[in-house]
Amino acid sequence: MVEEKFPNIRIFNSILDPNFDDDVDEKILSPLSCWREFDTKWILQFDLPLVKKEDITVSLDSDNAITVEAKLKEVYVDSNQGYKHEFQYFKKRVSLPGNIDDKKIFTNFTNGRLIITIPKRFKGNKIRID
Repeated sequence: MVEEKFPNIRIFNSILDPNFDDDVDEKILSPLSCWREFDTKWILQFDLPLVKKEDITVSLDSDNAITVEAKLKEVYVDSNQGYKHEFQYFKKRVSLPGNIDDKKIFTNFTNGRLIITIPKRFKGNKIRID
């Protein structure tokens, strides 16, 4: 699996985690996303094609979960095995560990890709060296 080969990269999709499936009844797609952890930050990436920047909402809840929601510019139709599904939104929720600096979260949306940079918070005090 990807996680065994690259332990600092976690890819969320319906194959690896069934909690992130599309919701056909509510017309919501689960976007492809990737979570990478570094020494000082996490980077979340979401592929959001057919979306305008002003139609994206990013929120952080009290459980340290990031939720990304986006309205599609046009209805996306998926025809698979004789079934036709229409989707109007993207939505995904990703839980993060507790030590994040929620005051310094930065987002960028370019060419259909949303990148969220989440700095880690380090506890402790600096000790002066004489």
